Amino acid sequence: MFELTKNILVKVSFDPHLFQKELSKAIRWMSNTEEVQRLREWCMKEFGAKYPTIVNKAFATETN
Repeated sequence: MFELTKNILVKVSFDPHLFQKELSKAIRWMSNTEEVQRLREWCMKEFGAKYPTIVNKAFATETN
């Protein structure tokens, strides 16, 4: 699931709304908390400069 999610996020990263939608969906689908943490770290590394608010909000919303 992690690798599939990475591929999808890279492909939709041109559109902030679509990126947010796919990121939120991926977080909900992942049941393993380690996998979610890996995704968060990867997202911050890859998209932290482009979409910092989207990434932080998606992970904050899903962890609360």
